[in-house]
Amino acid sequence: MTTEMNAQTPQALDWGHLLRDQFDWHWTHQLRPRLEGLSDEEYFWEPAPGSWSVRPRGSGTAPVQGGSGAMTIDFAFPPPEPAPVTSIAWRLGHVIVGVLAMRNASHFGRAATDYESFDYAPTAAEALTQLDAEYAAWLAGVRSLSAERLAEPCGEHGFEQDPMARLVLHIHRELIHHLAEVCLLRDLYLHTHGHLKG
Repeated sequence: MTTEMNAQTPQALDWGHLLRDQFDWHWTHQLRPRLEGLSDEEYFWEPAPGSWSVRPRGSGTAPVQGGSGAMTIDFAFPPPEPAPVTSIAWRLGHVIVGVLAMRNASHFGRAATDYESFDYAPTAAEALTQLDAEYAAWLAGVRSLSAERLAEPCGEHGFEQDPMARLVLHIHRELIHHLAEVCLLRDLYLHTHGHLKG
């Protein structure tokens, strides 16, 4: 076949599949396996003085402690400059709530939530369960988007006139960015507290 015969026109491309595959391949084959075995010690480890984290209610020192349950997440509005280093617990909380759950609520039928009303996980295992659930809901939502819906204005604050596809790409960038930080924090913990120390 000629190159012209093999080439797909933009109309023939399955953009929904391409958008899903952009992150889901990374999640399945690289990222999620790297999170297996996350311990509570790693989850709550604070890599620098003054780190933000998820803490038992009443024990935080940040200007804002959001959360509806026994655990709260450290915040400040506006955030200080420079922003504090954050624990794995904080990073996962941000991904679970701010990146995924709030978007699942605004676009895919999840119950409304935000940083103030979310019930943060007290253990690493529970946080990974929350992450898996919100990611599964996000992926199912993206799978449901037709080509027409992907091209329509998103309507979300900051993305009002942008197509829904731009929001999907943005969320995937956020997932890659923040979850790569979690993996790096695991590596740092291993080399400073794990069996490689000394």
